[in-house]
Order: sequence, then C-alpha cells, then structure tokens
Amino acid sequence: MKRVCVVGAGAIGGFIGARLAAAEQCTVSALARGKTLDALREHGWRLRSDTGDIQAPVTVSDDADALGPQDVVIVAVKGPALAAVAQGIAPLLDVHTVVVPAMNGVPWWFADGVAALKGARLESVDPDGIVAREIATQRVVGAVVHASAATVEPGVVQHRMGRGLVVGEPHGGPSARVQALADLLAGAGFDVKRSDDIRQDIWYKLWGNLTLNPVSAITGATADKVLGDPLLRAFCSRAMTEASRIGGAIGCAIDQGPEDRHEMTARLGAFKTSMLQDVEDGRPIELDSIVAAVHELGARLDIPTPNIDALLGLTRVFARVRGLYPENA
Repeated sequence: MKRVCVVGAGAIGGFIGARLAAAEQCTVSALARGKTLDALREHGWRLRSDTGDIQAPVTVSDDADALGPQDVVIVAVKGPALAAVAQGIAPLLDVHTVVVPAMNGVPWWFADGVAALKGARLESVDPDGIVAREIATQRVVGAVVHASAATVEPGVVQHRMGRGLVVGEPHGGPSARVQALADLLAGAGFDVKRSDDIRQDIWYKLWGNLTLNPVSAITGATADKVLGDPLLRAFCSRAMTEASRIGGAIGCAIDQGPEDRHEMTARLGAFKTSMLQDVEDGRPIELDSIVAAVHELGARLDIPTPNIDALLGLTRVFARVRGLYPENA
C-alpha cells in the first residue's frame, strides 16, 4: 500500500492524512477544493495536538485525474457530499484499490449481505443508488473512527482526543488487505483494531451517536449538559432501546444498556458533537446516515421507533429552517 489518497481533507481526513504523511511509509495525496485546496498547496498537511504539531508535504488537486490510481482511497467527507464524491473518484480507482469510508453513521454498503434486509439498498443513505454503482462493496474496507478533531481554519486540524481506528471486511473475517491497512495505520501512530465484524462496530458507535448528535445540535448543548438533564437522558435511553432492537434483528446485538453507554460518554466531559459543530459552522448536517437510516431500518423490519421518529422529525425541521438539510429529503 504505497499510494494513499485522502478524499475530504477536513477534520478527520486531515488528521489521518497528516499522520500518514509524517510516518513516511507511503505517499499521501489529497483530493480537495476551495480554501482547503489552497491551504494544502501552500503549507501541506498541518495538524495540531497536545503531543506535538505535524507539518508534512502533500500532493493535492481538485482533479482526480491529476492524482491517478491509488492503492488506498480514504473517503472522509460528510454524508451529504458522498454521492458527488463517488461520481468523481473513478480516476483514483485501480483494479485492486481499497476504499476506506472514514465517515459517521450507517454506510451505503451496510445492508449488503444482511439476510433480514434482503439486500435492499438503504434509501436514506444512497437514495438513487449512485454510491453503490460507483463504489462496489467488494472494494470497501469498513472503518470506524474513535477520535475527535476539528478544522480550526482551512487546512489546519486540531486533534482533541482519541486515536482509535477499527477496520474490517464488510462481510466479516480476516483478510490480507485489512492486515496491510491496519499495519500502515498503526505505523502512523493510530490505535488500530482489526475487526471480524465491522458492522457490529459501526452499529455500536452509531448507537451512541444516534441520540447525542442530534439532541446536542438542536439544543446547542455539550454532551455533559445533555446527559445531565434527567428528561433528555431518559428520552435518549428510550431511542437507544429502539435501536438495540433493530440491531438484534440485523445481527448487530448490543450487550450494554443505555445507562452503561451514558456513563462511558459522561467520562469524556463537556465536548461538542460533530453535528453540533456542523450547525455552529453553518454546514449541512449528517442526519441521514445517523438518524434517518435507523428510522428506515425500523420501518423495514416492522420494529416501532416512536422516539427515533420524533428525534428525526425535530432535527429535520430544525435543520431545514437553518438551510442545513434539504427540503425534499
């Protein structure tokens, strides 16, 4: 895995790209645009953290043809941008190119191979099937990011906490390419776990983000304030219980109760969720992959989700009023 391209050099993409470039185990390029493109061209990767800052060179372009075929493509864009990105990355894809979506929520390939869903595409995540057509599941190595970072200015990322990355084959089990990817990431200082059930890892992270992200976005509150209100905490617990039932039906059972997860989250202190950060910065929110997908799964499986439904409706209207979510979605 000598050639790695990061598509979407924002907070998480910049965090991963900078550390990979600094490790000098591969060549790292970036597909970017606008002010981020300009900043990367002038300064290269720039990452700030409590353990030391990183500045490293990068080949960057807004034209995938200029970058050429890659061994690994790390897709770190926000959900609303994914369809457009998928339509433009064909020049990066060789026969053996691995695509690693380092994104929040339920990915477009999630239903592929799940018996209870009969292979049906998730309309909430990939409504026109564009992503599935452009990026086949066979190319994908699934990923979960357990890290917090923010873009403080175009091309400059502030790492806040965590270096955890989980990688695994969509259909489970070990593979040589997952091992190679894990070794590459570990060499760049990430805490890497090779998963034999990446769907389970994705669902477990989503189980916490499902409620905390949209509730924090609507209220403007940090995580400690959301969980510190007994009514909100109970509401989150009810929605998480609904999601647990869905997980059990699709082979992603959760062996914790909501209170267990709340206690884990509370130990992280007063942090802002990614969705709250997007609202504050006036960016479209990732509502579809985090909440709408769970609502859709419940409907398909005939599992009632009244609390998730309420959360989706509240957040959808909140975001539409602010121009952060499309009217026709």
